[in-house]
Amino acid sequence: MATRNVVLSDHQYELVESLVASGRYQNASEVLREGLRLLERQEAQDAAKIAALRDASEKGWLDLAAGRFDEVADEGLDDFIGQLGAQAARAQRAG
Repeated sequence: MATRNVVLSDHQYELVESLVASGRYQNASEVLREGLRLLERQEAQDAAKIAALRDASEKGWLDLAAGRFDEVADEGLDDFIGQLGAQAARAQRAG
């Protein structure tokens, strides 16, 4: 296993020490590995969200170019968004 020296702020040091003292982790290395696992998971989730947003954006631009859109007047925008929200909620409950 590779060894690496890291510099922690006083707050980070105290956090690591308190987690080890709590008995949840046996040593500082376990705490840091857990933190890296969480960071890795968060990075993967963020990448998946960005990919989904890119896909949705591309679909939206294609729909716009093909004329598949509804024009909504400013005064009807709140109602339109409310209807979209209700539709999304129903779809989520069904799915």
